[in-house]
Amino acid sequence: MTQISGVQSRCLTVTLQLILAAALHQSFATVAPPVTAPPHKDPSRPERGNYNVSSSNGTVCLLASMGLQLNITFNSTSLNKTVQEVVNLQPNLTKSSGSCGPDIATLRLTTDGEKTNLTMFFSLNTTSSKYHLSEVSLSAILPDMKDPFSAKNGSLDYLRGTLGFSYMCREEQTLDVAQSLSINTFQLQVQPFGLAGEQFGAAEECQLDEDDMLIPIIVGAALAGLVLIVLLAYLIGRKRSHAGYQTI
Repeated sequence: MTQISGVQSRCLTVTLQLILAAALHQSFATVAPPVTAPPHKDPSRPERGNYNVSSSNGTVCLLASMGLQLNITFNSTSLNKTVQEVVNLQPNLTKSSGSCGPDIATLRLTTDGEKTNLTMFFSLNTTSSKYHLSEVSLSAILPDMKDPFSAKNGSLDYLRGTLGFSYMCREEQTLDVAQSLSINTFQLQVQPFGLAGEQFGAAEECQLDEDDMLIPIIVGAALAGLVLIVLLAYLIGRKRSHAGYQTI
């Protein structure tokens, strides 16, 4: 009788320790890693802007809603060395334009008195009905630059979506364009093809968003499983305890 109760007690103690360890692991897992400040300044999270492109007949053919942050590496005049500047695009100071074709759509964002021009090219595979961001180019003139900045990459494969659907990624993601340029996107939703009216189609979410939702589900399921183990251990212990009394 005493031995059975001791085994039951040890089982409950071990199980409770596992639950506590799982909870602590989740708490530490959700802590964001430290952010390294850029050399010049550390701007806050960029404001989300709404941009669109209209066809020749005035119909909206491309929609984009996102916060954009440019990471530009250039030669500094004052420091006489290579530095990185982090620049947020401000929606209220940014103009959007572009064009739409059967399999190519372009979004051009101009800001800072036309000193900064970011162009994004989307390509559509008419056979598979899949689109993606295929090219990005940036020209910029910042106050401390020795020479005007220019970067371009026409072999990209980002923001993959399906014709008639929008691509969405709420999480921050980084698009590596060139050695001297990368772009951080925030709360992004874009649809360059297959718009029905002036609203986004149903969203296809990025892998980052799916992973972010999956972690709490996995942890919750693990904790539920541990609680079930505790309950089963308790019931088994009680059953053995009653069996011991009957034998006596």
